[in-house]
Amino acid sequence: MAPPNDPKQSEGGSGSGGGFFASIASSLSNFGTAMTRSVNGLVPYEGLEVVNPEGGTEDAEEEASKGRWKQEDRDSYWKMMQKYVGSDVTSMVTLPVLIFEPMSMLQKMAELMEYSHLLDLADECEDPYMRLVYSASFFISVYYAFQRTWKPFNPILGETYELTNHGNLTFISEQVSHHPPISAGHAENEHFTYDITSKVKTKFLGNSIEIYPLGRTRVTLKRDGVILDLVPPPTKVSNLIFGRTWIDSPGEMVLTNMTTGDKAVLYFQPCGWLGAGRYEVDGYVYNAAEEPQILMTGKWNGSMSYQPCDIEGEPRAGTELKEVWRVAEAPKNDKFQYTHFAHKINSFDTAPKKLLGSDSRLRPDRYALEHGDLSKAGYEKSSLEERQRAEKRNREVKGHQFTPRWFDRTDEIHPTPWGDLEVYQYNGKYSEHRAAIDSSGSIEETDIRSMEFNPWQFENLAAE
Repeated sequence: MAPPNDPKQSEGGSGSGGGFFASIASSLSNFGTAMTRSVNGLVPYEGLEVVNPEGGTEDAEEEASKGRWKQEDRDSYWKMMQKYVGSDVTSMVTLPVLIFEPMSMLQKMAELMEYSHLLDLADECEDPYMRLVYSASFFISVYYAFQRTWKPFNPILGETYELTNHGNLTFISEQVSHHPPISAGHAENEHFTYDITSKVKTKFLGNSIEIYPLGRTRVTLKRDGVILDLVPPPTKVSNLIFGRTWIDSPGEMVLTNMTTGDKAVLYFQPCGWLGAGRYEVDGYVYNAAEEPQILMTGKWNGSMSYQPCDIEGEPRAGTELKEVWRVAEAPKNDKFQYTHFAHKINSFDTAPKKLLGSDSRLRPDRYALEHGDLSKAGYEKSSLEERQRAEKRNREVKGHQFTPRWFDRTDEIHPTPWGDLEVYQYNGKYSEHRAAIDSSGSIEETDIRSMEFNPWQFENLAAE
C-alpha cells in the first residue's frame, strides 16, 4: 500500500518545510543506505562489509577494529563460517557462548508482554482506529529489546517457558519442532489472547545476517472478538565479525484487523548517513477503504505518538500529537543491555507455583552464563545439544514422533512474504494444568533453583 502524499507538516501540525515524516516514500527507496565499506587488505577477509551506523565511509576501517571478538576467536569463527555465505544458517551452525545472552528464545518471545497493558487499552477502546494505535504500539515496543546484540540460546525440543505475575496474564511457550526450529506461544488475560507460531529464515552474508520472520501472530480482543494479524519487517544484524554489532529492521509492519479490514501500516526507516533515520517509525492507521484516519510517528527505542488526520494524511485542525507509549527506564551499564523486565523474565519471581521442569530458567548453560562462567556454559550447551541428538536417535529407533504438550500442529499452512509456515495452535491443556495446581489445597514447597532441567522424553542416552 502506498502512503498518502507526504504531509509537509511538522509535529503538532504547525506547517514547516521539513515534512511531517521526512518523506516516507523516499526513505523506503533508500532501503539499506547506511554507509558501508569492505575490509580491504586484511587477508583472507576481503569483501566483508563493515557498517558504522553513526558514521560514513571514512569511519569503516576504524570501525572494523572494534567489537567483542578477540583476534584469535574472530579468525577461528570466520574459518568456520565462510563456507556458509549465502546460506540459511538458522540451525546448521554451532556458535560459541561468548556471543550469547543468558536467555532462551522462548523467553525472548515473552519479552513482548512487557507492555501488555496496551492490548488491554485496545480491548477497552470503542474507537476502531485507536484500537489499532494501541495494538500497533504494543508490537513496536518489543523492538527496544530486539536491539540487543547478544544471541539467545536456541530452545531444546520440548523446552518451555512460563510467565506469571505480570499484567494479570499467563504466558506459555514451547519448542514444538527442532528441524525446522519452530516455537509456539500463547498469552491470555481477561482482555485478549495472543497466539504465535514463530519460525525464521536467515541469509548469512559474511559480516552480517538477514533474518526473515516466517511467523504467524494473532491477537483476539475479547470484548468484541476482533482478530488482529501481524506481518513484521525483516531484520538485519550487521558487523558480526568486524566492528560493533548492531541491529536494524528497515521495512514495513502491517497490522490488519481481520474483522473489519482496517489496518495500520508503519514504516521502519533504514539507517542512513551519520545515523539519519535510525530507529524512526512512521505511518498511518487506515480504514477498510484504505483512507488514512490517524498518523503515527516516533522511535522504536523511545516512544510512539499519534494524531487524527484527514484523507490526505494531513493532521486535522484543532488536534495535537499525543504520546501513546514510552519505553521504561532501563538499568545503567547492564552487561547484556537488559531491561528491568528482561531481568524479571530470568527471575523465578515470575515463575508459577510448581514450575515445569522443561522451563528455560532451569537450563544449566543459561544459568552458568548468567553467573559469568563461560567455560561451564559452553560445556553445558554442548551437553544439552548432544543429548538432544541422542533423543532424536532414540525416537527414530523406537518409531516415535515427538508430540508437543501444550500446542497441536494444525493442517493450516500460513503464507508469509518469505515462505510458508506450518501453524501450531494452543490446545488449552496448559490452562487446565495450571487450574488443577491452583485449586489443589496444598502445594508442596519445592526449591525451584534445585530443579533439574528436563524437557526430555527418554532416559539420558547421550553418553551411549
